[in-house]
Amino acid sequence: MCKECYSDKNRITPLLNPLDCLENHTQYICGTCGRCICIEHDPNRGLQRWNFPFRSLEIAKLYLRTADYTTKKACGIYEIENSKGKVSYKIFPGNEDLLLFLKKNKDKKCKRMTPVFTVGDYKEYPHTEVRKLTSDEIKRYMNER
Repeated sequence: MCKECYSDKNRITPLLNPLDCLENHTQYICGTCGRCICIEHDPNRGLQRWNFPFRSLEIAKLYLRTADYTTKKACGIYEIENSKGKVSYKIFPGNEDLLLFLKKNKDKKCKRMTPVFTVGDYKEYPHTEVRKLTSDEIKRYMNER
C-alpha cells in the first residue's frame, strides 16, 4: 500500500469516465506513486468526490487521501447503514462531523461510531501536486493503466 495515497494500484483511479475526469477535473497527484485522484470542487454544491458515500470500503480508501489533504487532518471512513439495511462507507473528518450527519439523516446509523479505516496522523508529502494534467500526462497515465 502506498504510504501517501493508501492504494496498492497506482493507476486505479479515476474509476468512472477516467478520460473525462483526467481532462476536465483537478487531480491530486500522489507524490509517492503518481496516482491521480479527483479533488475537483463542485462550485454549486461546494462538495468534492470524497463527500459522497461509497459502496465499498476499498473504493472509499481510494478517495481518503483527498479528504485528508483538503481538511489537513487524518479523516476516517465510517460504515453507515440505512433503515433498509443497505451499507455504505462515508468519509468524515471526525466524530463531530459523523454525529452531525446522523442528526440530519435520521434513517441512517453507524453501529461502531469509530472509523473502520484511518491512517491515524496527517502527513504532508514533498512531491504532491494538485492541478489539472497536461494532454501528454493524460495520454501517459491512460497508457499506464
